[in-house]
Amino acid sequence: MRIAVPQANGRLAQHFGHCPEFVFFDVDLESKTIVAKEVTAAPEHQPGLLPAWLASRNAQLVIAGGMGGRAIALFDSHGIQVLLGAPPEPPENIVQAYLAGNLRTGANICDH
Repeated sequence: MRIAVPQANGRLAQHFGHCPEFVFFDVDLESKTIVAKEVTAAPEHQPGLLPAWLASRNAQLVIAGGMGGRAIALFDSHGIQVLLGAPPEPPENIVQAYLAGNLRTGANICDH
């Protein structure tokens, strides 16, 4: 499985649509381990672009703090699962907590 996490300054970016980069994690769900990590600059912000861009990079799950309803629907149309309400921690910590089954999430912090 490939997980994408928006990043800013080494932590989960709180404004998903305007994050400077994404960290992609290739994970083995059976062994619950990260097998590869790649940091990639995000494209310039354009409404509706990120779901297709992340799909083209084979993301299957996006873990974010929050995002708007339109983005959620677009991810769904690309077959990408979205997990919202993640804390502003380093992406690797977030993915490790997800794999261990103890990632604590809260409300979608986006209001649009």
